Amino acid sequence: MKTNGIKNWAEDDRPREKLLLKGTESLSNSELIAILINNGTVEKSAVDVAKDLLQATNHDLQQLSKLTVKELLKLKIKGIGPAKAVTIAAALELGIRRELADKKRTVIIHSKDIAEYLRAQLQYKKHEVFAVIFLNLANKVTHYEVVSEGGISGTVADPRIILKKALQYDATSIILCHNHPSGSLKPSRQDEALTYKIKEAASFIDIRVMDHIIVSEDGYYSFADEGIL
Repeated sequence: MKTNGIKNWAEDDRPREKLLLKGTESLSNSELIAILINNGTVEKSAVDVAKDLLQATNHDLQQLSKLTVKELLKLKIKGIGPAKAVTIAAALELGIRRELADKKRTVIIHSKDIAEYLRAQLQYKKHEVFAVIFLNLANKVTHYEVVSEGGISGTVADPRIILKKALQYDATSIILCHNHPSGSLKPSRQDEALTYKIKEAASFIDIRVMDHIIVSEDGYYSFADEGIL
């Protein structure tokens, strides 16, 4: 009789064995998270704890990936303490950075080439965040950075800081981006005024503002696509 099959492993260890036998693609989201969690509780296996976590975030990995360690702990999932929350947050951040690394190898031609990445980064923020993507002469992403964070209703981005960073990263083009926690994708007058102010200032040092993208849970709005940049 075989004694080394998955069924003979402790329940918490079965996702690891399944990964070894069949590869990462064979595992469900809850099984992958269970490997990060490592072990469950007296009442629940690691997979069950992972399912509780996914349920608490509506089975939305994008939403889960934006939670801080403190926010993960506030979910009060039995079986997830500070150490496990740190492990989960670190693993998900690696996924985000891998996605950005992929975008760095992509030539940005249309707003959609970068909009979904920006949406994944910012759409679940509860306050406004203003970010900038810096591109080289070949329109490849060289750097992404949040330059300011504000309240629920707005944030202020300093054109001097943005252009200083553009020079620092040898950017020839930049893409501006901010989120609307309200869900609205319509740019405000302040959004339009700031965009034109940065565009005008950038032109004096031969840096092009390629686009200003607004993101929310409902999608994205591109100034360039709308012909108002």
